[in-house]
Amino acid sequence: MADDMGEGQATDLKRRKIMRWGLVGAALFVAGCQVVPKGPPKPVEAPPEEGAVTGLPSDATRHRIALLVPLTGSNAGIGQSIANAANMAVLDTGGERIRMTVYDTAGGAAAAAEKAIAEGNKLILGPLLAEDVRAAAEVGRRNRVPLIGFSNDVSVAGNGTYLLGFTPAQSVSRVVGYARSKGMVKFAGLVPVGVYGQRAQTALARSVEEAGGSLVSVQSYDRNAGAIMGAISRINKAGAADAILIADSSRTAVQAIPIIRRGPSASAKILGTELWNTEASLSSPTLNGAWFASVSDGVYTQMAAKYRTRFGLAPYRLSSLGYDAVLLATKVATNWKLGTPFPLRALDDTGGFAGIDGAFRFNAYGVAERALEVQQIGPSGTTVVAPAPKGFVD
Repeated sequence: MADDMGEGQATDLKRRKIMRWGLVGAALFVAGCQVVPKGPPKPVEAPPEEGAVTGLPSDATRHRIALLVPLTGSNAGIGQSIANAANMAVLDTGGERIRMTVYDTAGGAAAAAEKAIAEGNKLILGPLLAEDVRAAAEVGRRNRVPLIGFSNDVSVAGNGTYLLGFTPAQSVSRVVGYARSKGMVKFAGLVPVGVYGQRAQTALARSVEEAGGSLVSVQSYDRNAGAIMGAISRINKAGAADAILIADSSRTAVQAIPIIRRGPSASAKILGTELWNTEASLSSPTLNGAWFASVSDGVYTQMAAKYRTRFGLAPYRLSSLGYDAVLLATKVATNWKLGTPFPLRALDDTGGFAGIDGAFRFNAYGVAERALEVQQIGPSGTTVVAPAPKGFVD
């Protein structure tokens, strides 16, 4: 779930510049996309190795990496979308330095990791869920195989485990900072019960303090209408707020906003988190005017168009994690000597990286720090009111 970005700042890193790969532009404009019949998507398979007869072929020129995602079960749709996007990246970048094999985590992430390592993979991309990352990472550590996971729960990062997932604390910090720059001083928050809510609350408190604002009240709730109403009533008792963060889905925000508008914070600006950017639609008029911070959708939109052409349906928003993980592995592979362990130190490159979701770098705890933009919801969709920074300043 969410991380505590106060713990995730690497104080020993100085001003960094973003290292542009040149892979993103090339990957997104490769010609010759194949249209397949509509229906359940299937992973794009890399070209078979000549001379292969049984099992996984040996590679004389490519590094073997594993992608662990759920391909069956309740999260199969998301897992399949990540796998498809990752395979697109392999094909778009030529696949000259890496060979990727996809493993299903629905039967157990640890078992999938064991199989992947037994079959010669030197790097694991994924899994998706925090508990699966934790299980697979333990297997990886025993075998000295690092992992770049897709979870946003920073408690599983470190000791050879890196995370690409979108962490709410960064989103909270960015949108609070923007709101403060627009003259808002008093902040309040609605957070769901659970780990995500707890960490969003910590991030809100720290972000407000760092921005020079004041925190009027933060209230937690179970996910039902009565509980939300009670939480808003408790916020109202603390007085009016200039901005209220709703650290939950936009559906929850749609329930909460009309109640907020009837209280002392009737004119408060509504703030959301990165969760909103993963949702298919933010079209409710109730959300108009709300702000949230997330990765930019500019390049992702191009990738999604190619995905729809290839598979006949839209990808899940999280599919970009699979694409960017492959771009990252491909970049590192240019200086990765065949037959040697994955060079972890390459992930600490102070220049940073660029991908479908924009600029990012790994902090000292192995968590991806991202350059985020602020979007505003309106009748026709979202518009960017504060572009993502071009680089990082420590």
